[in-house]
Amino acid sequence: MPTTDPHPTPRRKHAALARPDLGEFGRHELAILGAPCGRIKELVTRLLPHLSPQLRVAYVDADHAAGDDAAQGGAGGQEAALQAGAAAELTDKITFTRLDLKRSFDRFSQQEWLQQQSLVLVNGNHFRARQQIVILDPSKPLEKKLDRLTDVQLLLLPEGVTELPGYLRQHLGAAAVPTLPLHDTAAIAAALLRLWQRQQPRLRGLVLAGGQSQRMGQDKGRLAYHGQEQRAHSAALLAQFCGGDVLVSCRAEQAAELEATGLRPLPDTFLGLGPLSGLLSAFQLDPDAAWLVVACDLPFLSEATLRHLVQHRHPGRMATAFRSPENEWPEPLITIWEPRSYGTLLRFLSLGYSCPRKALINSDIELLPPPAPEELRNINTPEEAEQARRELGPHPPTPSPVERGSLT
Repeated sequence: MPTTDPHPTPRRKHAALARPDLGEFGRHELAILGAPCGRIKELVTRLLPHLSPQLRVAYVDADHAAGDDAAQGGAGGQEAALQAGAAAELTDKITFTRLDLKRSFDRFSQQEWLQQQSLVLVNGNHFRARQQIVILDPSKPLEKKLDRLTDVQLLLLPEGVTELPGYLRQHLGAAAVPTLPLHDTAAIAAALLRLWQRQQPRLRGLVLAGGQSQRMGQDKGRLAYHGQEQRAHSAALLAQFCGGDVLVSCRAEQAAELEATGLRPLPDTFLGLGPLSGLLSAFQLDPDAAWLVVACDLPFLSEATLRHLVQHRHPGRMATAFRSPENEWPEPLITIWEPRSYGTLLRFLSLGYSCPRKALINSDIELLPPPAPEELRNINTPEEAEQARRELGPHPPTPSPVERGSLT
């Protein structure tokens, strides 16, 4: 007689994917409200020269004039092609590129189009954002918009305003929100840069060790150049810069042996894509982390070179990479990949490209000259491995992760 499970597993209609922690428009967004639209745009215009050297900043606003014109039967600012029925018009303006779409943006489109920006400033009179800057303009009180003030980061006082209105003090409660004069552009920009730095993604480590090692004839990650397997040596190097939080990208059949040596395996969930399989699998696991990625076939790589990469990391770019000493291109397999590179890598995959280097070459990255170019040499054949051992010299046995405490 069949039995019924008293605690059946709930049926899932969709895969349990980790979703990136995004706002309305992007990962880092600030709505500016509490003043007329013209004053908000004037503030943004003042701030951009201070912010743009370090950050890629987008501004989101609405066009009153276009809306009024459309309401009166006009074109609403549309060019002839859109008026004639085009769904989109892409125009190379020589000094910039303009894209006009006939359809309105939904929330997902907004995030997709603006994902390459490191900061999005938003006119809060028209749109919401996850964090806010409040201008205390007496002509634009916020008493009826308190629901929009969910995470106020900065209060700006116009000339003649010296204190917060009572309703705002009550709404903010015990929150210690910094206050600055509205005219002090440099101080406001510095405060925004500090806020952005505090919110940069945490760094996790990933050793790429899931390749087939066809040219080597054996698993490159299991070769020993420093008294221990190279995959363990690479994980130990990364652990110093990631608080011990290091995973080893691998094929499913490698997971058990990695766990037995005290390493933390991350079996590929994207298959047959080479190094891209490990990168995308890491971002699928944690799309909000920045991943410090190192291939397991770099026996000359030192702590000093990794420290140089981490110290010169630019979270405002898609990635931070070293320039190859061979061809001036970025080295994708010793790189810090920021969270927004996840969407870029998927976009290249959708276009039929599985090469991480191609994504780096065609994206906004921080490209560094390597402090020791010889350390970027990878080892792919038995002859190269033997030569590397001779150059590195003998090394005493190194305790395994199990013996010294597993990486956590």
